[in-house]
Amino acid sequence: MISQNEVKLCVLGLGYVGLPLAVEFGGHMNTVGYDINADRVAELQAGCDSTLEVEAEELKRAHKLTFSDQLAAVADCNVYIVTVPTPVDAHKQPDLSPLQKSSFAIGSVLSKGDIVIYESTVYPGATEEVCIPQLEEASGLRFNIDFFVGYSPERINPGDKTHRLPSIVKVTSGSTPDVADFVDDLYQTIITAGTHKASSIMVAEASKVIENTQRDLNIALVNELAIIFDKVGIDTLEVLEAAGTKWNFLPFRPGLVGGHCIGVDPYYLTHKAQSLGYFPDVILAGRRINDGMGQYVVSSIVKKMIDRSLPIAGARALVLGLSFKENCPDIRNTRVVDIVEELRGYHIDVDVHDPWVSSEEAEQEFGLQLVAEPQEGHYDVIILAVAHNQFQEKAVGLRAYGKAQHVLYDVKAVLPRDQVDGRL
Repeated sequence: MISQNEVKLCVLGLGYVGLPLAVEFGGHMNTVGYDINADRVAELQAGCDSTLEVEAEELKRAHKLTFSDQLAAVADCNVYIVTVPTPVDAHKQPDLSPLQKSSFAIGSVLSKGDIVIYESTVYPGATEEVCIPQLEEASGLRFNIDFFVGYSPERINPGDKTHRLPSIVKVTSGSTPDVADFVDDLYQTIITAGTHKASSIMVAEASKVIENTQRDLNIALVNELAIIFDKVGIDTLEVLEAAGTKWNFLPFRPGLVGGHCIGVDPYYLTHKAQSLGYFPDVILAGRRINDGMGQYVVSSIVKKMIDRSLPIAGARALVLGLSFKENCPDIRNTRVVDIVEELRGYHIDVDVHDPWVSSEEAEQEFGLQLVAEPQEGHYDVIILAVAHNQFQEKAVGLRAYGKAQHVLYDVKAVLPRDQVDGRL
């Protein structure tokens, strides 16, 4: 097996997870960042990151990092780290095609002694059941004899400028004890917070998928509480603040649950459970609640419109924010689109404004044409869907977008209670 000082690294996938990883390794060792998207590679070669995860200065400091969209450029690498997406399909089933395609691509350039490390979130067993057969088929090599595999789940939090890659403890694992040691030592070169070496790849896979499942269930609980308290006639945030005075009360808030992790990963775990003959009632119940929050928000808004004798069909609504979280351009699996679609189901005309999101990406992903600057005095409904700093700073001024009679609804519960007409 290769030694640490012989490593020539390739990071496959240069998105929110792969790029920060490539940049950190590129400051220490020869690293190639590979992506099939030629436009993405070109912008990084020009020193620009459209995801806003890496600053231009950070790219410059990664002096041993190069980028390519050509597989031949990584053929002489001996350690490959895979950071491709693992989404779900329209039926909420794991879509492993990006992982399978990237594994086959690596296999086509794999040599004896090489190590492949996966960071993509999967269900326990997926690396050995799905990825390794692709590597063997494409390479003609034998697993744990000619090549080896590791797994180290990603823990990137898009848009978070405090919890950065080096300051987050990294879980590591390998297909043999020696490989596990190698993978752990490799990550220790860039992770200042330290590493946790799991006993097996399956343990590492499971540790990642339950992180987000736990958060999903906690948010589902407070979402259900928000629905109950709304029916009771009390403010959810006031209840949570009161309960939060006890030291062991967990400070979760209600809201939309989207993004590439929390709204997706539980389906990987439930898929595995069901394949083994077990139906995971609690996890799927939490998913149903969270997936239904867009519909609940709109039904609450429509009731308030009726109370104010505002027209429904033909009304105009302004949705502020499209990304799945605040101060971030990431629109993967954003559940704001649920609100947009539900409003349109009531024949309400919808404008969406988000200063963080690319108009081209919104059009490509969801067919939405973003409004660059909403008109004042134009809307019957204003919905603060994402708590971007720009919207919070303009809290009082948000009503200027509304007509004389309108409804202002705060999905994120960031505006003062007395300044909104409704909130979760």
